[in-house]
Amino acid sequence: MKAGPRNLITDIAGLRVGNAEDTAVRSGVTVLTGDAPFVAGVHVMGGAPGTRETDLLAPDKLVQEVDALVLSGGSAFGLGAADGVMAGLRAAGRGFAVGEMRVPIVPGAILFDLLNGGDKDWDTAPYPALGRAALGAADTDFDLGSAGAGYGAGTMDLRGGLGSASCVLDDGTCVGALVAVNALGGACDDLGRFHAAPWELDDEFGGLGPPMPDPAWEPYGKRPQGAATTIAIVATDAKLTQSQATRMAVAAHDGLARALVPSHTPLDGDLVFAAATGTGRDVKDPWDALRLGHAAACCLARAVARGVYAAGPGGHLPAWSEQFGS
Repeated sequence: MKAGPRNLITDIAGLRVGNAEDTAVRSGVTVLTGDAPFVAGVHVMGGAPGTRETDLLAPDKLVQEVDALVLSGGSAFGLGAADGVMAGLRAAGRGFAVGEMRVPIVPGAILFDLLNGGDKDWDTAPYPALGRAALGAADTDFDLGSAGAGYGAGTMDLRGGLGSASCVLDDGTCVGALVAVNALGGACDDLGRFHAAPWELDDEFGGLGPPMPDPAWEPYGKRPQGAATTIAIVATDAKLTQSQATRMAVAAHDGLARALVPSHTPLDGDLVFAAATGTGRDVKDPWDALRLGHAAACCLARAVARGVYAAGPGGHLPAWSEQFGS
C-alpha cells in the first residue's frame, strides 16, 4: 500500500472536491462530486447526527447512484448547503431523470460550529450559497486544514480542519478519504504526536512518531455538549454495489477510532459516506472487500491527522502549528 500521487481523495479518477468558506461566519462547505453519478452508501455511529437524504442510500431504495455528497458546517442550518449544490447540478443538466425533469441526488451531513465566535446573526443562512460556490470550485486539487467544512471546526483542545489522504493497493485499486474533523475527542497526545501515527505514510503529518497513551486517562468535558461531530467520505474506483459501499463505510469508522480519542460518543454525530466510481475492478471476493475496508480505515485515520496538522492559526482554538509547530 502506498499513497496516491496527490495523497487526496481525488486520486480516484473522475472525482473532484470543492471548498467554500465564510470567514465572518467562521464556517464553510465541502462538496465531493464526480464526472458521472456514483454509487454511495453511509453508516452513522455517532449519537447526535445531522443528515439529509441518507435513507435514500439504503440498498433496497430505488436510486442507486448520487451526483454529489456534501459536508457542511452550520449544524441543522448547514443542511441547506445541498440546496445550492442541487441548483448548480440542475443548471448543468445533472440529476435523476423523472420524465422531462432531472432531480440531482445530493445527500449531506453537518457538523456543529455555531459556538466558534463567528457572526451567526444572519437573516438568511449562508449555506445554500456556500454549497453552490463549493460545487463551482470543485477540482482535483483543493486545500486542506482551515478550508471548507473544516474551516470553523475544532477538537478537544486544538483547531480541527479538512483532511484527505489516498492509497493505491497492490492490485492498482485506489482508495481515498475526505474528512471534516470537529471531534469531541482529541487527535494527538500532550506532545503533539498523532494517534494516527502507526498508519502515517511519507511523514504526511510530521513524522513525529507514535503517541504515548495514558491507560488511566478519562474523557473530560472541554467542549459544550453537542458542539462536535466528525463527518467523512471514503471512496474507491472499484465496482461496488450499494451494499458493498455501505460495508466499506462501516469498516472506515475504524479509522475515526484510531485517530480520535474518544470517538463515536453520544455527543458526536460521527458519520461516514462511501463512494465508488466503478471504473476499476469488480469486488466479488470477500477478501477483496476486506482489503478495501481496511484501506478505507487507514486512509481515514491519516486524513484526520492531516486535517488537524494542516489547520491554520487564528481560530477559536489554537492550531496544531501554534501549539507544537516548533
